[in-house]
Amino acid sequence: MTITRISTVWLPRARAILYMLICGFLFACSSPDDDLSDITSPTSSSQGAVAEIRATDIVVPPMKTIVPTPTTVIPTSAVVATVTNTLEPTATMTVEPTATETLEPTATPSAVPSPTATGSPTLPPATAAPAAPTAAPVVVIEPTSETEPVLGVNLIPNGSFEEGHYHQDGVPELQLPVKWRIAWDEGPTGVGNMSWDVYVRPEVTVLSTAFLPPEEHGLYIYNGQHTLKVFKGQGAVSFRLMTDVTLEPGTYIIEAKMFADIVDRWENGQKVWSSDPHAAEFRFLVGDGGTFWTPQRFGQINVHNFTFSVDELKTITVAIAMRGRYAIANNGWFVDDLSLRRIE
Repeated sequence: MTITRISTVWLPRARAILYMLICGFLFACSSPDDDLSDITSPTSSSQGAVAEIRATDIVVPPMKTIVPTPTTVIPTSAVVATVTNTLEPTATMTVEPTATETLEPTATPSAVPSPTATGSPTLPPATAAPAAPTAAPVVVIEPTSETEPVLGVNLIPNGSFEEGHYHQDGVPELQLPVKWRIAWDEGPTGVGNMSWDVYVRPEVTVLSTAFLPPEEHGLYIYNGQHTLKVFKGQGAVSFRLMTDVTLEPGTYIIEAKMFADIVDRWENGQKVWSSDPHAAEFRFLVGDGGTFWTPQRFGQINVHNFTFSVDELKTITVAIAMRGRYAIANNGWFVDDLSLRRIE
């Protein structure tokens, strides 16, 4: 009974121990790459527990699957580069469309209000367009005809000095055109107290083209073949060239042309014009009236005119007056082509 019991109890255990030893030996001799499906085949609970432990240990090789992890990092950097490259074109595209769209919308709004605002904004331009042709006739040179009136014949006697000359009072230095006379001032000029600050008698002569170089004809002669020269060197002068005319009621315009030969000094044979704009002045005298003194442009042709009216038939004295208040190198004038015409 005892022997039977021992064998009954220990024999199965001895088999199990032996089986475990054999399995351990086989496991130790096998390589990690061998298939483990045969080890997990036992059906007993003790064998299943052993299989689970070994399966846990074998899980280590699958951990090598982590190697793909660095591969995942590469796509990440690639994505970042793509985003960066996208930002640059985006900035470029933003600038160009903005400039283009700003120009086009600007033109579009201008065109849109025109049809839309048919009520008030569009009406002024539409009215102005048809009105332009109407306004053109208004400017039709009517004002010009007023500033350039029709003038009658020249009433000044011997205005171009072509009718001869004479010596006033028998004085050789006073050679005057026929129908003209001269008057002058003598005494203090009012500009200083020196011995030369006094007015003296000027000299007058009628010159023809034969007594002037050809290059000076255009400077001093404006009509015909003669000019009148009034001058004084180193002396102040104030004088009036006068004539008489008979005028009917109406409005008249008198005109005088002259070259102001006002020389302060000579340098190397050349004229140096006075630097004082009031060194030479001009005025008209008509009957009891006239104009104020007006500065002249030196070394140039000056044209002066004056409009006046006469209310009844009368004979009046008209004159052109000049003065040079300084005793400089030359106070001189070349006068020609005087006229007095009625405005028709």
